[in-house]
Amino acid sequence: MAYPVITNCPVCSEALKITKLQCTHCHTTIENEFELSKLATLSQEQLFFIEIFLKTRGNIKEVEKELGISYPTVRGKLNEIVSALGYAEKKSEVDEKKVITMLERGEISPDEALKIIKGN
Repeated sequence: MAYPVITNCPVCSEALKITKLQCTHCHTTIENEFELSKLATLSQEQLFFIEIFLKTRGNIKEVEKELGISYPTVRGKLNEIVSALGYAEKKSEVDEKKVITMLERGEISPDEALKIIKGN
């Protein structure tokens, strides 16, 4: 029985590296330092979500139906996976400066400014 690859050390939680590959047929063994793909670092739940997302060709409405979850939940899971893969959108300081300027001019309320900065 094959076990799923673990990506973090169970003792110290640091990233693990694959150092040995072996053929199950002829038993050829290759030892070196191999890297895992970014997808290998995702949880089983996240991989299942990606599988459904790809199966539905990225149609969020279809993902909603397939998983029985709401649109905001689909978007949240998608954002979580994007972030886990290291592609999280970084807010630029320019945008925050614009929001502060709008706030100072009285164009928006403090609550609206917070919502914009937090991305809500």
